[in-house]
Amino acid sequence: MTEHAAARCWFIGPLNLLAALIARLPQRLLLGMGKLLAMLLSPLMRKRRRYARINLSLCFPQLDDADRETLLRANLVATVTGVLELIRAWYAPSTVLRNLAEVQGLEHLHAATAGGRGVLLFGGHFTHSELAARLLQEIAAQPVHVVVRRNNHHCVEAMFDGARHRVFAGTIAKKDVRGLLRTLGRGGVVAYSADQNFTYQNAFVPFFGVPAATLTVTPELASRGNAVVLPFWFHRDDEGRYRLRIEPQWSGWPSGDPAADAARYMLELEQVVRAHPEQYLWVHRRFKTRPPGGAELYGKQR
Repeated sequence: MTEHAAARCWFIGPLNLLAALIARLPQRLLLGMGKLLAMLLSPLMRKRRRYARINLSLCFPQLDDADRETLLRANLVATVTGVLELIRAWYAPSTVLRNLAEVQGLEHLHAATAGGRGVLLFGGHFTHSELAARLLQEIAAQPVHVVVRRNNHHCVEAMFDGARHRVFAGTIAKKDVRGLLRTLGRGGVVAYSADQNFTYQNAFVPFFGVPAATLTVTPELASRGNAVVLPFWFHRDDEGRYRLRIEPQWSGWPSGDPAADAARYMLELEQVVRAHPEQYLWVHRRFKTRPPGGAELYGKQR
């Protein structure tokens, strides 16, 4: 960063210091702060609250209005808490993370890496996804790369990228296919999700019974990178501890049919989300892209 750029980004130093302090908070206090901030920031979350309410009405039609509003409030708390958990993922020293999580299925990861192949840890967008990747890295003593969406603000991206590079093996931009394949080809482990709305290389497959534009090229990317695909799931339990699970690659997947493989992914993800629906990233417009002739679901923000 040039001296001029550093001067424009003067706020990075104070924010890094504040983030380092937040990252060291006891877990109970950090979760309590998430609840308080969710209440205080609620007036500023009108748009995201609206997206989440629409998503929940589409995906949980069996719930009555009161139950869906309860789920919505829990999701907004989890979403705000997820920002604090992201800070913990980026800034917490290893000693703070010790005993916060346990992992099932580490043998699948060890077997894949022992063979020298790259690994795609195939998961979903939950509110604490990067923290789960960091916790796995700590417990497995296995460097993990993360796929990220770059921030358009130069100073903010410099802060985010610097924080990630201090704790992860590396970052890969969302559309950087060459970077992803290069990392996998070198035997790298990559935390990867394909469950957000995609406008390219997609198929409309059911997610909670709603056609969802879903990326179809994951099997192809894994094949080109000579990588093993291991489902990677996680949630925070009622005691505030994180339960991580690595599964073997799904039987019969990939099938050779990209749309069928995307549908299988959404089905497996849906089953995980149903177990802890408040911790999924419902504030995203998951169903923004519609099949031909499909009605717009989110409308215009009022």
